[in-house]
Amino acid sequence: MASRKSPLFDTATTVGKIMSFLGVSALCGLLAAGLIFPLAASGGAAASAGTEILEDIPAELAEEPLSVPSHIYASDGTELATFYAENRQPVALEDISQEMIDAIIAIEDERFYEHGGVDPRGLSRALVHNATSDSQQGASTITQQYVNNMLINAVVLTGEGRLTISGTGQKTYADKLREMKLAVAVEQEMTKDEILEGYLNIVLLGGQTYGVEAAAQYYWGIPASELNAAQSAVLAGMVQSPNGYNPEVNPEASQGRRDVVLGAMLNEDVITQEEYDEAVGSGLGLDINREEVGCVSASMAPYFCDYVRREILASDTFGPDEAARAELLDRGGLRITTTLDPDAQTVAQDEVESTVPVTDESGAAATLTSVEPGTGNILSMAQNRVFDPDTSQQGRTTLNYNVGSDAGGGGGFQAGSSLKPFVVAAWIEEGGETDDVVDASVAEWADTERWEASCLERGYTTAEDVWDVSNVEEDSNRRMTIDYGMYFSVNTATLATAAEMDLCAITDVTDRLGIRTANDNEGLSPANPAFVLGSGGLSPLTQAAAYATFADDGNFCEPRAILEVTDTRGNEYDVPEADCEQVIDEDVVAQVNDTTINIAEGTVAAGDPPFPMAGKTGTNDFASSTWFVGYSSGVATASWVGNTERVGPGQGYNNNRVAVNGQRYEDFYGSTLAAPMWLDYMTAVGEEYDTSDFREADDSPYEDRRDLARYRDGGTVSEGDDPDTGDAVDSPESGDRNGGDSNNDGNNTGGNSGNNNSNNNTGGGNGGNTGSDGDDD
Repeated sequence: MASRKSPLFDTATTVGKIMSFLGVSALCGLLAAGLIFPLAASGGAAASAGTEILEDIPAELAEEPLSVPSHIYASDGTELATFYAENRQPVALEDISQEMIDAIIAIEDERFYEHGGVDPRGLSRALVHNATSDSQQGASTITQQYVNNMLINAVVLTGEGRLTISGTGQKTYADKLREMKLAVAVEQEMTKDEILEGYLNIVLLGGQTYGVEAAAQYYWGIPASELNAAQSAVLAGMVQSPNGYNPEVNPEASQGRRDVVLGAMLNEDVITQEEYDEAVGSGLGLDINREEVGCVSASMAPYFCDYVRREILASDTFGPDEAARAELLDRGGLRITTTLDPDAQTVAQDEVESTVPVTDESGAAATLTSVEPGTGNILSMAQNRVFDPDTSQQGRTTLNYNVGSDAGGGGGFQAGSSLKPFVVAAWIEEGGETDDVVDASVAEWADTERWEASCLERGYTTAEDVWDVSNVEEDSNRRMTIDYGMYFSVNTATLATAAEMDLCAITDVTDRLGIRTANDNEGLSPANPAFVLGSGGLSPLTQAAAYATFADDGNFCEPRAILEVTDTRGNEYDVPEADCEQVIDEDVVAQVNDTTINIAEGTVAAGDPPFPMAGKTGTNDFASSTWFVGYSSGVATASWVGNTERVGPGQGYNNNRVAVNGQRYEDFYGSTLAAPMWLDYMTAVGEEYDTSDFREADDSPYEDRRDLARYRDGGTVSEGDDPDTGDAVDSPESGDRNGGDSNNDGNNTGGNSGNNNSNNNTGGGNGGNTGSDGDDD
């Protein structure tokens, strides 16, 4: 096979002719001996001739940007996490100690300020040494090393060419000539100080640490400006073998090499004998400060951090494909400012862990997710788990319970009665009122019963089997108002409401509110009427964003996590602005709020709310998914407590089956833990945002929207209850306590069951009854 011709010498220039005549080896020998440019760039005609010859070699320095870590920040500038392939913190030469500058010059290139990029004296010395010794000696100047590091950086970033650094590939004579040529060219374009600054910022100094600033911070926790002679000598000594002389890995070798550097500094008269003696007599004095990488080491909100990371990787704003975006995140020096409120996040994390400790024997999970009405900004995202890919220990997972599977979560959780406000909103949109009366006495629905669904092919749907529906609250199977049915979470009232309208009108509302099932990101389907009782698996973020619409007079905003992204060159990347749209009439929202205000203020806050608030509880059949989703004018928050493994008989926390945080519960509803957790969180956070009162409906059927007495009308409360106390009107321990359907209707429409490892999935309603509401508002 014919040998491949090197493109470096595919030329009829002077150098090409010399190569043909003498051969590569001979020429490099001449170069090393200083016969072609004996005093290159130190002055004189010889240097000029050498430069001219090298200029004929066609090579260009690929000046790709240095790999710089990216950082994610909270909205106030608090750093959350760092991402890097190379830990580097570029600084100006003036921010590097003189000792460091002296050390690197003394050991690597004592004539740095004298030569023009290539040192012929060093070449000659290396040639003689290499010819007479078993060991090999290099002769690269700092400029040549800078060039070589820049070439390596370009190869890493572009994937083109080949590495020539020691340990990653052997330099050919062509490589060496190219390096020399580029060094001369660089010296003509840059000052010595600029070259030195670039070199000290690019050089590898052990592991993934590059540049003297990152190294000083890593090994001693100080800036490069404070490096003393001994510390500088350690770093300068590492250049020859970044890992071989790594003080953390090989302290004895590092100290020996350090002393060699100190000797060179003494010979160059940059330190005194006294300073030398003191330095060689000292230890390494390491104070390792690891700059951990990624969300696993985030200072707070690791699951939010992962959500942001996935947003970057999914957006074509940051590259044509995921690999390119990941490269940008690891090397592009991005500054990613997010919507996270660190104070709210701290409170949220404390609340979920105090409600259900991370390693609680129950295995229960708890989450809190907040968004800001009017912007969609995600303010907090917390769960009682440690972000850790090692799930062998209890309470550790990288699965984000707050979001759907497309964003790093799982199948979500059955919504239960937290879906009821959407049904009521659809009823009002269709021309109804909240004081309309429905017949909630029907507890059994035949599989032949037709439910109108105009958006389906047949125009209707049916249940898959005979459907038995029950309520927790006694005396609920009777006629009642829509308002009363939602307040007490009466399943049969919700079904009676849905039976009198088009199911597609309800899914139209949920679609506009961004309701998507967590496992497939699809809208709710009217094909199975059980969806109106919250049988689908929803994520807390989806719930919080939907309820934020009720907080902002029908204005729905897509959740957003990123406010601004810039890179080290000052470039700004396009990130989504607040994406909001009026999707429900404000008067419809106000009528829904008439009821949800009383649920939050009258029951959850026991009649003493810290500011105007509203919300709704939700519980599934088996008490394995419990919610309170509520809002003030300025914050909407989904609070969830339950089982992340699966949904089914014996999986919940009722019937005194399993103790949660040391306590067993006969009844386990949304009001049991989720609602108190929500109230504590909102009380602590809410005052930092808008707390104005909600808009009143223009045509509300109720004169006093906060009159709890209306829920006692019609003999719905036993005699002896005081209508003026403002206490929870259904029972002392719950506001709206709908137990849900305890009978299997045969329609398992819950979300994904997930894996059997409770640390690795979000359940989302496996095998739950389609009538499962189990709500306790």
